[in-house]
Amino acid sequence: MSKKNSVFIATSLDCYIADKNGGLDWLHSIPNPDNNDMGYVEFTNGIDALVMGRTTFETVIGFDVPWPYTKPVFVLSNKLKEIPDSHKDKAFLVKGTLTEILEQIHKKGYQRLYIDGGTTIRNFLKADLIDEMILTTIPVLLGGGASLFGELPKELKFELIGTKTFLNQVSQRHYKRKK
Repeated sequence: MSKKNSVFIATSLDCYIADKNGGLDWLHSIPNPDNNDMGYVEFTNGIDALVMGRTTFETVIGFDVPWPYTKPVFVLSNKLKEIPDSHKDKAFLVKGTLTEILEQIHKKGYQRLYIDGGTTIRNFLKADLIDEMILTTIPVLLGGGASLFGELPKELKFELIGTKTFLNQVSQRHYKRKK
C-alpha cells in the first residue's frame, strides 16, 4: 500500500481555519439540518491514522463530546510530556523531525495519514510532505485569525481532481500534489 499524507479541512473564504479568538463557531454558519458530513466519513474510511499538533489535540479533547476518532491519533508536541490518562489508548505522543515521525508511524503499519491542525499542515507543506488536500470552503470572510497557509520555501503545484457543492453554499475542492 502506498504512503499518503492527506489534509481534510474547512476554511473561510479568506483561508482562515479559526477566527481571531481561535473560535470555530463560523463553521456552523450555514444551516445543516440533516447533518451532512460533507464527505468526512468517506474520507476517514480511507485513512489509517491521524497526525495532529498539540493545539488541535487539546482543542478536540476540550469539546464537550465523546472522542470523535476511531483510528489512532499521533500528537506532535515538544511541550506535552504525556497524553492525558483519559486518552492514553487513543492518542500517542510522537517527537522528532517530520521525516523521523513519519518513519515511526509507518513502522507501526499506518501508511495513509490524515494530517490535521494549522501548524502541522503548514509544517508538512513546508517539507513538501502533503500528497492531497480536500479543502471545504465556508462562505464567510473572517478578516483574520489562524491562517491555513503560510510561507513556503518553494512553490508547490497541485492539480484539481474534483469539486463538490454541499448545502448549495459550501464548496469542496480535492487537490492532488503534482510532482
